[in-house]
Amino acid sequence: MRRPRLTPAVADTRRAVRDSLAGLPEGALVLVALSGGPDSLALAAAVAFEGPRAGMRSGAIIVDHGLQEGAAVVAERAADAARGLGLDPVEVRRVEVVDTGEGAEAAARSARYTALDAALLAHDAAAVLLGHTLDDQAETVLLGLARGAGAASLRAMASVAGDRRRPFLELRRATTVAACTDQGLEPWADPHNADPAFLRVRVRQSVLPVLEAELGPGIAEALARTAAQLREDAEALDAMAAEVAEDLVMVGADPVTEEPYPGGGISLPVAALAANPAALRHRLIRLVVAAEFGRSLSRRHTLEVARLVTDWRGQGPIDLPGVQVRRVAGLLVFTADDPAPDAAPAAPPSREQ
Repeated sequence: MRRPRLTPAVADTRRAVRDSLAGLPEGALVLVALSGGPDSLALAAAVAFEGPRAGMRSGAIIVDHGLQEGAAVVAERAADAARGLGLDPVEVRRVEVVDTGEGAEAAARSARYTALDAALLAHDAAAVLLGHTLDDQAETVLLGLARGAGAASLRAMASVAGDRRRPFLELRRATTVAACTDQGLEPWADPHNADPAFLRVRVRQSVLPVLEAELGPGIAEALARTAAQLREDAEALDAMAAEVAEDLVMVGADPVTEEPYPGGGISLPVAALAANPAALRHRLIRLVVAAEFGRSLSRRHTLEVARLVTDWRGQGPIDLPGVQVRRVAGLLVFTADDPAPDAAPAAPPSREQ
């Protein structure tokens, strides 16, 4: 069989994967999250080429969400493509998508990442590689802007987040499509990716093209750069907040009654919060609530708590989902709202997409 020629698109995908694999231990297993679409199929081909050259084993995990007619056939076709590329092991995992109110797309994403995490553990893999491109990054930032999201959302996806790696975040979707064509690979065209019922599809098909036409080319790249810059800033502020929290957080008894805080209570000194910039003050509030109670505060809730510091007029406790916050004796005191006996705090929710 004649080897496909090395075109610019193929070279770009391989180079991106080679850079992404750097630092992983020799002999490690890496898994490609493969849907069969052009992005993940180009990724699988690049990993199949670069993995052995880096001394690593390469496999694939295909998640069958069962949301479309013929989904099982599509999943098996993707598995066959992975085996044809020489990937091993190749596994299809079928999941049940349960929408608990966050929307179908978010529910499917949650089910998919749960399956990927389980596959990593089952195969003792060092990393799972995801095929998100610069276009996906730009769409994520634009959606975040439209929703009025903060830096945590606008910084979008990281190229490395724990055991998840995204080699293609600096490549355009057109590159992955070309890489498949150049290598004789036939990707699957997901009908959901053309269905305007999904907000992301409308952004992709209508909003971004209008921005490109009206503001000039390079909008997607500019949005991706914005995400990278916000990620740098947010990570620095998060690190600062964690360091400050170590010095400020007090766990123990109520300063007035001297009774132990119920449900894992915790407090922060008002004077120290007031002395910090708003960005750091708000992060400290969110960090305490997430770490101690496993809750994620909205911006509105964060500002309500912050007003106990910056706009104190003797107001009473603030009731948040699962948490009560009150100001007493120069402290902001956070306690569980109707805490369960001996309940252990939950882990803070992940912000990664």
